[in-house]
Amino acid sequence: MTHPEQMSLFDLAPELPAPESLVPAPGHPPVTAPPLPSNFNPDLIPTSAAIPIPPGTYPDLPTLTAHCHQCQRCDLAATRTHVVVDRGHPQADIMIIGEGPGQNEDETGLPFVGKAGQLLEKILESVQLNSERDVYICNVVKCRPPGNRVPTPEEVAACRPYLLEQIRLVDPKIILLTGATAVRGVTGNKEGITKIRGQWLHWEGRLCMPIFHPAYLLRNPSREKGSPKWLMWQDIQTVRAKLDELRQDAD
Repeated sequence: MTHPEQMSLFDLAPELPAPESLVPAPGHPPVTAPPLPSNFNPDLIPTSAAIPIPPGTYPDLPTLTAHCHQCQRCDLAATRTHVVVDRGHPQADIMIIGEGPGQNEDETGLPFVGKAGQLLEKILESVQLNSERDVYICNVVKCRPPGNRVPTPEEVAACRPYLLEQIRLVDPKIILLTGATAVRGVTGNKEGITKIRGQWLHWEGRLCMPIFHPAYLLRNPSREKGSPKWLMWQDIQTVRAKLDELRQDAD
């Protein structure tokens, strides 16, 4: 018998629309660049990805966000509409890391706001998780790769210091890595997502779980046992149970 909450994961259209037909999720107007901190000095942002941004560079997420909006560390800066830094709670227990912005995200400046983002919201809601209260969402790269292609290793490396600082500042209990690019970009693990999804990984003292990207679920509509959506239902329940366990241990 199918659990009624599991069915809620399958309510969206099964086919992923072309990027041009995607529309932002309700309530997500375009993001404008935040005001720069009074002590901001653009000369201090390394323009070359060969120059590192050391851990501990940013005192808080607003400062990091302001610097990201000025970033020129890779060629993606030349084609972006908006830098896409994050959304959600800045001290969330769960961090969700995606691959990179798509067309909708580039237009709004927010991650996961198209069809895949709507499905992500349903996945979270199915286990009573709220994207604004319980989750912080970001991507491996902050600017849209042209044509929604996979970001290159050089682009991932250029943006990685920002991502590592986001992880440090949010300090989540659990990190969910959506898709192989996110897994590889964070942990360096090059195994296929179908092989390692649903398994707990320990990286830099943090608890991580690779999961399918919501866009992949939209392209695979089957509800049968063993299908990607069925596996996602198992994985998100495991995540919820682990979160409850970690919260209980912290009390």
